[in-house]
Amino acid sequence: MGTGTDLHRPPLDAGRLRQRLIAPGGLWRDVRVVPETGSTNADLLEAARSGAAEGLVLAAEAQTAGRGRLGRAWSAPARAGLVCSVLLRPAGVPSARRGWLPLLTGVAVAAAVRAQTAVPACLKWPNDVLVGERKLAGILAEAHGDAVVVGIGLNVTLRPAELPVRTATSLLIEDAAVPDRDALLVAILTELAGRYQGWRADPGATGLRRDYLRRSATVGRDVRVELPGGTLLTGTAEDVDDAGRLLVRGGGGLVPVAAGDVLHVR
Repeated sequence: MGTGTDLHRPPLDAGRLRQRLIAPGGLWRDVRVVPETGSTNADLLEAARSGAAEGLVLAAEAQTAGRGRLGRAWSAPARAGLVCSVLLRPAGVPSARRGWLPLLTGVAVAAAVRAQTAVPACLKWPNDVLVGERKLAGILAEAHGDAVVVGIGLNVTLRPAELPVRTATSLLIEDAAVPDRDALLVAILTELAGRYQGWRADPGATGLRRDYLRRSATVGRDVRVELPGGTLLTGTAEDVDDAGRLLVRGGGGLVPVAAGDVLHVR
């Protein structure tokens, strides 16, 4: 599918999604699709505060107040991407290891995109899915009590003029053989459920870290990291630790980074 295609952007089919994702013993308990909302993450955080169970999925055809990390705005034309959030309650997982959730989600998104479209998606720590150096998807994890809401925003059929920033891309722009959004969302949520359930059963399992490092576009690169408070750290990204922190070797030695804005230095 090329960028000159006359696009048809059909709505998601909630019934089809439920049929394919909800099963006895599975993670997903309900899949809801709304035409528009302010933020799917905000909606599920409110549901978490009200005691909603793990396994709720909310997808929106459009967001009016979507947000990314560090309070950045996130927007896209209606039905041009996948915008969804999931409610998880990783009981039994030590809080120190929960920093892996956005990384785990990134692995699931990249794996599903590669399988469904053959686009070589890779991962920028901590929450971006890239094609080359262009952003294809973003992930935002937010906690409330024992609940974690993870939001995913994936650019599917955005044209160049519709991109929110110059450094973004979409499956359409990458000339992907794009499946319908229902199939793509099913693939992502199926990957996410399998990886999450394995991680929850054994948070220290080495398979997830291996899969993350295999797809990482950050580890092994020279980076500049803007830390909370505005401090800059420069060095080489060497690894990711058991807490999901990026390990950067700079002039002062190896520094674990739990939060920060990473720039890949060419």
